Amino acid sequence: MAATEKGDLVIRGGLLADRAATIAEPRDILVRDGVIAEIGPPGMAVPEGARILDASGMLLHAGLVNGHTHAHGFLSRGVGDRWTLELLLAASPWVGGARTVADKALSATIGAAEMVLKGCTAAFDMVTETPMPTAEGIDAVAGAYDAVGLRAVIAPMVADRTLYEAIPPIAEALPEALRAEVAALRLPPWRDTFAALDRIVAGWRWSGRDIAVGIGPTIPTHCDDAFLAACRDLAERHGVRLSMHVAESKVQAVMGLRTYGRTVVEHLDGLGLIGPRFVAAHGIWLDDGDLETMARRGATISHNPGSNMKLGNGLFPLRRALDAGVAVGLGTDTCSCGDNLNMYEAMRLASLLSKVQGPDPASWASAEEAYGAATGGSARALGLEGIGRIAVGAKADIVFLDLRHPNWMPHRWTVNQLVHVEDGTAVRHVMVGGRLIVEDGRLTTVDLAALKDRAEEARARHERDTAPQRALFERLAPIVAKAGPAIAAEPYRVRRYLAESGSF
Repeated sequence: MAATEKGDLVIRGGLLADRAATIAEPRDILVRDGVIAEIGPPGMAVPEGARILDASGMLLHAGLVNGHTHAHGFLSRGVGDRWTLELLLAASPWVGGARTVADKALSATIGAAEMVLKGCTAAFDMVTETPMPTAEGIDAVAGAYDAVGLRAVIAPMVADRTLYEAIPPIAEALPEALRAEVAALRLPPWRDTFAALDRIVAGWRWSGRDIAVGIGPTIPTHCDDAFLAACRDLAERHGVRLSMHVAESKVQAVMGLRTYGRTVVEHLDGLGLIGPRFVAAHGIWLDDGDLETMARRGATISHNPGSNMKLGNGLFPLRRALDAGVAVGLGTDTCSCGDNLNMYEAMRLASLLSKVQGPDPASWASAEEAYGAATGGSARALGLEGIGRIAVGAKADIVFLDLRHPNWMPHRWTVNQLVHVEDGTAVRHVMVGGRLIVEDGRLTTVDLAALKDRAEEARARHERDTAPQRALFERLAPIVAKAGPAIAAEPYRVRRYLAESGSF
């Protein structure tokens, strides 16, 4: 699990970000055994022998929390553009194929390193392995987070239906030869996959709650209802988080109505999946009734604005979700669709996207709400105690920003600038559990130069070993690119696109 720095540490001279204050005020912080023990005025009395960390000229804020990402995609940076979600799913045998256990650990290490260098100290990670999760692969991902020093919830992502089984109109649009080829991609029976998942959850060896296990049935229509019920029961039995991609694209929303005769949220609620441990990733195409259900059940939505735009999925109704009382976190998604893992960018995009959905400023999300989603909201998604805030009793997960950086010249409104100006370039130190994981802009736990060499070797090997899968995708892509939008052209009960013409 993430290491905790033992003993007393006093952080002196920094300015402490506070959503309730326009300008951060000077505060000293006493950290004892990795937990914040006291917050007081500058020069407050501290225990004899306490180590001192001089934070003069720095702004301190809570470690950001990535509410939704995928470690298996961190080695897939730069693979595609002008891809819908359905094209990304069609590309997955190529993009995520031929990965060794070492590759999975490498991929997770690269992503964890990027996140912490950009002020993120915890993440909710849904990890895919094909054809089903393995204890070795998931353990390798957990080990990578541990090596870098981040906290995480790691949820093996599972399904028993392929894209072509879940969305029959796409399969029906394929010529006979291609139908036979995609049929070969069929996944194992859900009971086999569930048995593997059950073993992973029951045998989780990462003690404490710093690196926790979760469950990730990927998309409702990609899973048999009996499979979903089994995942529900497993999550209940072990008290772990359960996360799914819910109404991420309009195609998913339309297919939900076709498949279930009701919205995806209504169906999942009928199965008893939606509750305080349920995390819906994306949730773009939820209607007001769906949002009310999510709020009533105490569930969380993880909003991923960068990925949503890159894949053309539409605009998440952040203001409506917050007003409905839904807990909302923020995420980056993964590198094959969100491209980077920068939670500062996620905050900025979440704020700006709320502001292009209507002319009334009262309907826009505030900077304070965006910051709250990236800290406390995402912390709720993970279910890890004491993260996402700087307060007595919270874990000392703290980001130190250099106020001499141009991002802070001048310093007028702390949280507003955290959301709309900061981009990660002012990060000086990052502390997790009182331990400096980033010091003077340098990652202290892993060798980035060595990671770079390994990443390039893995890229070259992957390109060679997945050439057949890439060739298959290139034959599928023109058909999927037409079939998906044809489904999305159908009327639906909400609008989430900027386009005012047509039935989108």
